[in-house]
Amino acid sequence: MPIHQPQQRTDVQSDRTGVQQAEAALVEHYPRLVRLAYVVLPPALGRHRRILTAHAVVQRALPAAASRNQSPRVPAQSRRTGAPAGAEGASADRVPSHPAYGWVRLRVLRTALAHERRPRWWPGRLPAPAALRPAAPVVWGLRLFPRAGGVDELALDRALSAVDGPVRAAFALHLLEGLDESGVRELLAGAGAADPAGAVRRAARLGRPDRAGAQAMLRSGEFDPCTVQTRPSDLLRRRHRVRAAAVAAALCVVAGGLAVAVEEGARGGEEDRAPAGVFAPVLDPAELMRTAAERWADTSRVDFTAWPARGGRADDDALLGRALRAWAEPPESVRVSTTPGTAAVPPAEPPQLLFADEVDGAAVVLFHDSADRVVRYAEPLSGAGGAALDFARTDDADVTTGAAVVVSRTAEGARFLLAPWIAESTTRDLLAPDTPGRPLEVSPDGVTAEVPRPAAGGACDAWPVIQLRSSERIVEKHAFLLTDLGELAPTHLTYMPKPGRGTPARQPREATGPDALLAWARTACSLRTLAGSGVRSVNNWAFAEQKLPEGGTSADWVCTRADTWRGPGRILVQFLAPAASPAEPATVVADRDDTALCSKFGQHVLAGTHWRAASGRWYVLGAGSRAVTGIRATGDARGAAGGPTLAVRAPRDADVELTASLREGGTLTAVH
Repeated sequence: MPIHQPQQRTDVQSDRTGVQQAEAALVEHYPRLVRLAYVVLPPALGRHRRILTAHAVVQRALPAAASRNQSPRVPAQSRRTGAPAGAEGASADRVPSHPAYGWVRLRVLRTALAHERRPRWWPGRLPAPAALRPAAPVVWGLRLFPRAGGVDELALDRALSAVDGPVRAAFALHLLEGLDESGVRELLAGAGAADPAGAVRRAARLGRPDRAGAQAMLRSGEFDPCTVQTRPSDLLRRRHRVRAAAVAAALCVVAGGLAVAVEEGARGGEEDRAPAGVFAPVLDPAELMRTAAERWADTSRVDFTAWPARGGRADDDALLGRALRAWAEPPESVRVSTTPGTAAVPPAEPPQLLFADEVDGAAVVLFHDSADRVVRYAEPLSGAGGAALDFARTDDADVTTGAAVVVSRTAEGARFLLAPWIAESTTRDLLAPDTPGRPLEVSPDGVTAEVPRPAAGGACDAWPVIQLRSSERIVEKHAFLLTDLGELAPTHLTYMPKPGRGTPARQPREATGPDALLAWARTACSLRTLAGSGVRSVNNWAFAEQKLPEGGTSADWVCTRADTWRGPGRILVQFLAPAASPAEPATVVADRDDTALCSKFGQHVLAGTHWRAASGRWYVLGAGSRAVTGIRATGDARGAAGGPTLAVRAPRDADVELTASLREGGTLTAVH
């Protein structure tokens, strides 16, 4: 009836207006929505697929052109904006408050979460049904990667990969979108999450204690799928396939017979089964390099190249062939892990065999190649579990950093394969510096008994390390410490003693003496923050000793420097106040990434902290390295002192800046 026509036109106009507003919101806030989808999507997709899928999720967020959806209805929480608690500066990236944006965001979130949900009958190795729909964009011939971040970004990415989609979504909605807890719960419920409240609780534990830092990392290039780097896919594989197709076509034309076509097709199938882009000799166990058993004692290059091939299955060509093929082209069933900065590409030439045997219910193979990598392949001897492939960098390894490799790791501990030049092995607890080491049993092939792993979380009440001594044929009485930070190559621990009066600057030495063990007992638990970051060695530099006010007791200042295999370093400046227990944790007063401080290229350091005396009075303390001739405090408290230390009365929360003068001229500001 005519009386209804105006209402129909109004409904159509409302539909158009709602969709147009959603289109405008999607275009205007496209990078924000894609970043949200990227964080929520399963990390198991891999970075390349996750980037493309994140774009596809956002581009499919709008209704189909022919649909007659009603004007977008927005849940109430999408109108809540503002920064999450404790995240300063969020106003610089204000969350949109328009209802259309909230509607699009809900659709993006729902689709991204669907990628992790599989029906019970769905095969576990296949992606979720939502991931099988064809979607743009599609990239051929290139692999996409976000810009690489630092150690902290990598640690956050690993933490996110260990939780499920709703938890990642809650984390992103709080820190990226600025929603409060009730808003996050409502939005997750609208997106179909099974337990929104539980997801919010678990997300609250991520990124602690520096939630503002976690927010900054989520906004960094590591999690930005709109600013990416490109690399070619396997060029040799593509050339191989094109060449094989051309040859097959030519043979079909010339032969013209079914028998020839079948024969050539069979040959083509055999070629396709070999990983493309890798020459056959590289995958032939017979071509593996093997070092003579006594080579280590007669060479000036004492590193992994001097390791002989060991283990009861070193001649098992079937096992070695599977390991080489998995390295060349890992199937989806193989779990691949790499230390930061390590290329997981196939070997360019036959690698060196280090070990092959059965350890803790798995067949394990260790290789070393010309790209200075150690590669570990492990397949279960029974059960349905898949194989694992681990890569670690070993650039410029030496007597100490090339002395051991993790051959097996369980929930309780790890076994190490020791270098052939190791003559004595013990274990000790860094938190018990006065307790002597205990003998560590080693098999004839160099595999140790299981060494307990340092606790990754909870109470830090023990820190097991292995103490090794090299053969007199290498270095007489050379003992050193290694610790397990969760990677193939254990980390070498060293120590630089306090500056002596009138003595020249000292160099790092092995952390086996009494002073070194006492310093490491106070700082060992800080090693937790370095786990999984590709650390080659960690040095404790006791750069200053300070007499404290009101009593004259002394405190030490230590700069703990971690050097990675790929080059960049990280420092923790720690204040060791007098303590009742030799293992009482030090106070971390500064944390800096990608710096040369506390190395031979950054030999000057200044740091400060607030300290409370027994009387209850508060002080600002400052200390510098041996070249510091004076320190000045400005701000809420003022003072100056000649020499490398300073103590100034100041309120507990006083904002004080410290600067130092150097012996050779110039000034130094305190590290934070």
